[in-house]
Amino acid sequence: MSTKDDLVPGDPNKRRKGLYHEWAERQKIPIIREFFVPDLRKLELGWWERKGGYGTLLNMIGTREVDDAYVCEMPPGAKLNPDKHLYEEMIFVISGRGQTTVWHEKGGRETFQWSRGALFAPPLNTRYQHENLDPKEPARFLAVTNAPVILSIFNSEDFVFRCDYRFDNRYDGEPGHFLKEPEFVGGRIWKTNFVPNLYTQKLIEWERRGKKFGSSHFYLSGNVMVAHITELPVGIYAKAHRHGPGAHVVTLKGEGYSLVWEEGKEKQRFDWGEGSILVPPEGWFHQHFNLGREPLRQLALRWNTERHWVLGKSWKLDTDLKEGGDQIGYEDEDPSIRETFEKELRKRGIASAMGHI
Repeated sequence: MSTKDDLVPGDPNKRRKGLYHEWAERQKIPIIREFFVPDLRKLELGWWERKGGYGTLLNMIGTREVDDAYVCEMPPGAKLNPDKHLYEEMIFVISGRGQTTVWHEKGGRETFQWSRGALFAPPLNTRYQHENLDPKEPARFLAVTNAPVILSIFNSEDFVFRCDYRFDNRYDGEPGHFLKEPEFVGGRIWKTNFVPNLYTQKLIEWERRGKKFGSSHFYLSGNVMVAHITELPVGIYAKAHRHGPGAHVVTLKGEGYSLVWEEGKEKQRFDWGEGSILVPPEGWFHQHFNLGREPLRQLALRWNTERHWVLGKSWKLDTDLKEGGDQIGYEDEDPSIRETFEKELRKRGIASAMGHI
C-alpha cells in the first residue's frame, strides 16, 4: 500500500529516492514499509554496524516520510556506539534496563538510568551512548526521528552527522538535566526531559476526545516533535478523528482494534495488542476500541506542538465536524460502529460502558 505522494509520476511501483533513502539502504538492515506492525517486541532485527547492535528501520506508510522510526536491541551487557546527529529523536524503552550517557564536546556529561516504559530524547546534536545494564537479558527500544526531513533539507550526510554546533538553548550541560521534575505547562501538557514509566504515568481527564478518556502530552528536551499517551477504560472507545502525517501509535497495554479510513471510502480494521504500532495516513479518520478487561493505554510519537507548529495545516482534533473540526461525535457516527463494538464485547463477556451517548 502506497500513497500517491510516495510514488514517481508514470511509474506506480517505483518510489522517489533521495539522500534519506540512500542512507537508509546503506545501513544494510531490514526496512519495513507497512501500515501496521503487530508486535515490536517480536520484530526480527539485523546487525546494524553503525549502531553496534541489532536494528530494523520502520518507514511506515502514513508518515509521508515526515518522520521515521527504528527498533534497536542491545545484547546483554553491551554498549551501542556513541552517536550524534542534527535530527530529533524520541526513545521509548520496549524491554530491558540500562543507562544513557549524554555529553557535549566541551564540558557537560550526564548518565541516567532507564527501564521498560521509559521515554526520553537525547538533546539535539549532543553525543550520547546507550548501555545495557542487564548481564543476561537484551534491551530493546523504539526511536522515532525526523531524519527524513533533516537529511532531505540539508542534503549532506556529513553535515547532519558531523556538525559540532551546540544548541545550548536545549542543553547546556547543566547537571541533573534528566532528573528534573516535570513542569506542568497547562491543559494536558508536561515539559520534561525524561518520563520514567509511561505505564504508570498519571493522566488528565480529557472527555472531548471520548468518554472517560485520559491523556498527557510531553514536550521533550526542547524538541519540535512531541509525545502523548492516552487511556480508555474498559468497555469504551474513542471518537474518530483525523490529523497530519507521521503519528506512530504504539499500544502500551490492552487489546482491541482500530478502524482507519479515508473519508468516503471503506473502513480498514487492524486488531492489536501490546507492542503493536500503527501510523494513520494524513487526513484519514481513525478510531480506537478497547476490547480488553483492563484500561487501554497507547503512546503516540509525532510532529508538532502547540508552541512549534511546523508541518501542514493546524487540525482541530478535539472539535466535531459539525463545529468545523476534525472529529466525529458519537451521535454523528455510523450506528454500525457502536453495534460492532458492543457485539465484540459480548463475545468476551464484557459490558459496554458507553451508555446512551
